[in-house]
Amino acid sequence: MPRETHEDRSGAARPDAYRRAADYVAAALIYLRENVLLTEPLRPEHLKPRLLGHWGTCPGITQVYSALDQLVRERDADVLLVTGPGHGAPAVHANLWLEGTHAAYDPALSRDAEGLRELSRRYCAPDGFPSHLSPAVPGTLHEGGELGYALATAFGAALDAPGRVVACIVGDGEAETGPTAGAWHSPKHLDPETGGAVLPFLHLNGYKISSPSLFATMSDTELTHLFRGYGWDPRIVDVTPDGAGGPDRPDRGDRGDRSELADAVADAHTAITAIQRQARSAEAPDPRPAWPMIVLRSLKGQGAPAEVQGTRIEGTFHAHQVPLPDVHEDPEQLRALEAWLRSYRPEELFDEEGRPVPEVASHCPEGDRRIGMQPAADGGRLRTPLDLPPLAPHAVDLGEGRGRTTAGPNEVLASWLTEVVRRSAERRDFRIVSPDELASNKLDAVLAATDRAGTWPVDGYAEHLSRDGRVMEVLSEHNCQGWLQGYLQSGRHGLFPTYEAFASVVDSMVNQYAKWLKTSREVPWRAPVSSLTYLLTSEGWRQEHNGYSHQGPGFINNLITKKSTVTGVYLPPDANTLLVTMERLLDETGKVNVVVSGKHEAAQWLGLDEARAHCAAGASVWDWASHGEPAAPELVLACAGGIPTVETLAAARLLREDLPEAAIRVVNIVDLCALAPADRHPNGMADGRFHALFGTDLPVVLDFHGYPSAVHQLLHGRPRPDRFHVRGYVEEGTTTTPYDLLAANGTSRHDLAITALAHLEDRHPKARALAERHAAHRDALRAELRRTGVDPAEITDWRWSA
Repeated sequence: MPRETHEDRSGAARPDAYRRAADYVAAALIYLRENVLLTEPLRPEHLKPRLLGHWGTCPGITQVYSALDQLVRERDADVLLVTGPGHGAPAVHANLWLEGTHAAYDPALSRDAEGLRELSRRYCAPDGFPSHLSPAVPGTLHEGGELGYALATAFGAALDAPGRVVACIVGDGEAETGPTAGAWHSPKHLDPETGGAVLPFLHLNGYKISSPSLFATMSDTELTHLFRGYGWDPRIVDVTPDGAGGPDRPDRGDRGDRSELADAVADAHTAITAIQRQARSAEAPDPRPAWPMIVLRSLKGQGAPAEVQGTRIEGTFHAHQVPLPDVHEDPEQLRALEAWLRSYRPEELFDEEGRPVPEVASHCPEGDRRIGMQPAADGGRLRTPLDLPPLAPHAVDLGEGRGRTTAGPNEVLASWLTEVVRRSAERRDFRIVSPDELASNKLDAVLAATDRAGTWPVDGYAEHLSRDGRVMEVLSEHNCQGWLQGYLQSGRHGLFPTYEAFASVVDSMVNQYAKWLKTSREVPWRAPVSSLTYLLTSEGWRQEHNGYSHQGPGFINNLITKKSTVTGVYLPPDANTLLVTMERLLDETGKVNVVVSGKHEAAQWLGLDEARAHCAAGASVWDWASHGEPAAPELVLACAGGIPTVETLAAARLLREDLPEAAIRVVNIVDLCALAPADRHPNGMADGRFHALFGTDLPVVLDFHGYPSAVHQLLHGRPRPDRFHVRGYVEEGTTTTPYDLLAANGTSRHDLAITALAHLEDRHPKARALAERHAAHRDALRAELRRTGVDPAEITDWRWSA
């Protein structure tokens, strides 16, 4: 935990001096590694060898930070800041250093000249702070960037946090993204009685990397109409300075003691508390509350030189990143940089030891009210484990026999999740987010314990919809990802069920989040947050009716490219293994997990105790499905996934009938990452256990739920991976029947038997003829289903028999 610091903050606060100090420090972080307070003339050797950072957004970030500081000091507001323009990290670091948060987490970053020098040396240096926000930066729970889900993340952090104001800076380039466009609808899911509030700042500084932003081309009237149409109450604040000439010139409406922006923030806070007060009182709540938001017009890179060598900088895209990129070689640019830095008059802002003067320091809140010390930004410390109900009352009893008892895995899981929702009702720390697919995926039993969240009235028929619902449904995977990420990062729990084919909509978002979690593990003061778990259902093998576009299991491939310490992939073959898997993952921290489960009625293979043992092992031999000498098999039939399990067991049955003298072992894999060597994945099996399952030189025919490349990637590093013959989805699909889809991809029971027989030919001469017979039968079945339009009864009515 960070230490508390107490420093002299006496003296009247001066917001204008504070902003000058923050802008100076931000610019110094981009350029300087020595002489950080310009106590001597600037020389090339004082510069960093590489200049990295995005100056253009920094002055606007500081303006927002400064206004929020005033709100906290004047009203004791509980403020969490989510910064969408994450590459404006120099501004965030500057504010954290000035308020003393950096020193609280690391005494080496003390609020004096030596601490500032150390901060500057670490920024964009090996093993230091990156050029964007990261888990190493206190007060942050989101990296930011052009992906555009800062706003949705902010709403996730505000859910079930009634005293919290989540301020969210949305850059005008970021605002062009689809995720941001969808997130503007989020207030329609935010309960003003039980939730906090989000105060967005759309930061219009006019430019992206090299072109104008679209929002900056809009008039105030157009912007007002747009955001009122979304349901917001927008306030436009223009802080572009009058005249020209650097940071000395006043912002519009800046009166020294406070700014027009600070007034707008205070007014917005008054409106927020009024909405919440009405919702939390005996009065009827406003059915369509218009939450305040602020459109902040500012100058791109305000304070930078207006023009250098004939090129306009301030107020143009040339200020977006490093405004003076050639200061090492160009004496004129070096002189311009020194003039720019000295225009902030650092000698007025810092004392002889480099400490912020009282007029600057006293602007900052104190203690945990400092924005950088916000507890929710290190939500793992707020997290309490879920109260998980026992599994036994919900488990499937194999009363009709193994493989003959049927159940819908998702319906069984939904029964258990209903109790999870009930047990979490008092603490309000568990939510389900889903892109309008809860009922479709057979999980709607949870609506017996809660409703769907919706605050705006519905003109028409609706079921299970109320302000305080714990299920968040919206046709935007981006919103679901952002909401859940913010909810988990601020200390709570959740689950993300979605169609398997559409999970890839958030590929880039999960990429960034997995990297965030990996880095978080390397930050000693961060506590782990609840794992983010995707339940992928409506899986590709049962999307034969929806067609080729819905047959996409590639989300697994994306996830296993991420750091193994923060990823897991689980393919429970039946309802009981799904229950056991979900119990484990909802209690876990610090990871991104994918669980693939079918929603249709299907055969059940393991009792609850067997399922616990199987899931603990990650993979195990199913002796009851194997035949021949168990200790000396000739071949292994392996499977991973619900549909592949059925096909593999059907293939094992065919081989037992065709070739009873052969010894064949059946292995089921529930934890896909168990296939990896133990030194490459924490879930990986040790060599001895791996060889006990798959032998050392046996051929293995492995039927896999997804793309075969995922299995081959995990097997890399195992001895003789070439003996694994992986069958899976190979991009063959259309609107057809389930069996035809399997056969088209070579994963049907007949294809598996054919592949196995090809590896048994040397020992069993009749294997080739048997393989030819199965091929002919497979082709006949495909021809017949084309005539009838349905799979034959021998496929649909097949049941396991010992």
